[in-house]
Amino acid sequence: MTTAAIPKTMQAIDIRQPGGPEQLVIIETPVPRPGPEYLLLKIAAAGVNRPDVLQRAGSYPPPPGASLIPGLEIAGEVVAVGDGVSRYAVGDTVCALVAGGGYAEYGVVHQSNALPVPRGFSLTEAAALPETFFTVWTNVFQRGKLQAGETLLVHGGTSGIGTVSIMLAKAFGATVLATAGSPEKCAAALALGADAAINYREQDFVAETKRLTEGHGADVIVDLLGGDYVQRNYAAAAVNGRILQIGLQRGAVKELNLAPLLSKRLTHTGSTLRPRSVAEKAIIADELREKVWPLLDEGRIRPQIDSTFPLQRACDAHALMEAGRHIGKIVLLVNDRGQGA
Repeated sequence: MTTAAIPKTMQAIDIRQPGGPEQLVIIETPVPRPGPEYLLLKIAAAGVNRPDVLQRAGSYPPPPGASLIPGLEIAGEVVAVGDGVSRYAVGDTVCALVAGGGYAEYGVVHQSNALPVPRGFSLTEAAALPETFFTVWTNVFQRGKLQAGETLLVHGGTSGIGTVSIMLAKAFGATVLATAGSPEKCAAALALGADAAINYREQDFVAETKRLTEGHGADVIVDLLGGDYVQRNYAAAAVNGRILQIGLQRGAVKELNLAPLLSKRLTHTGSTLRPRSVAEKAIIADELREKVWPLLDEGRIRPQIDSTFPLQRACDAHALMEAGRHIGKIVLLVNDRGQGA
């Protein structure tokens, strides 16, 4: 293992017990050490995501072997490397997808799950990339097989997942419809490139989707909500449509008529990212580096960041996410390099 000067302990966020944002507290804990093919990062910034909130509430435990510290995406400087590391060296800056451990001053990640910080990006911006870009790529493009000329319907168009779905779908030639819950959020979705924004508090998204597509329906639907939206997604979908379930914020489905699934030849698929193996995530990372990172390097896509909080105020970041007022990503700043390129 090659190392720079690294302290023995670090500050990190701990979950005292399942509950509200107040359960997030600062602790002192040992700095992790990178094993073979792993990097140790001095973390500059960490993204805040819905799975972090679910973990804090006690409903989404870390997979076996993962850190109990919350946080799924980080950006920072490589300060140590384990044996066999060939992709990066001490001093490189990267962003990375991790299965846990992001809300801390240091974190470890397998070299294959890290990506270089795009040209001209701050580390704060880079920390807003991995979880959402990995999730959108694997769902919308790998599983949903969205093609140029098709229509994508994105629920929660101003969430982290929603904003990235809009930008990537447009970059690859799709028409994008987005739902949002206020005129301000609808305007934000349009500013990101959505072709139309549907205020779900005032409009029926099924009827609007049919109207906007001249009766065709949405070829691909990204749904973070579940619950009663599932049946309505079946109604809004085109023949041979693909529905991508990546969240259940509205809870379980209480009643479901599967007839449209059959008659429209729909595909309804679900997935989670966190429990996947390092090797599975490496495949996604390689595709992102080849097909998406050039768009970031060219400045054609940039993450939408709503707000930042110091690590010590992780509880406030979680409260904001639960309130649903944010547009885009919420990021924790771990040290003073978070704002720099």
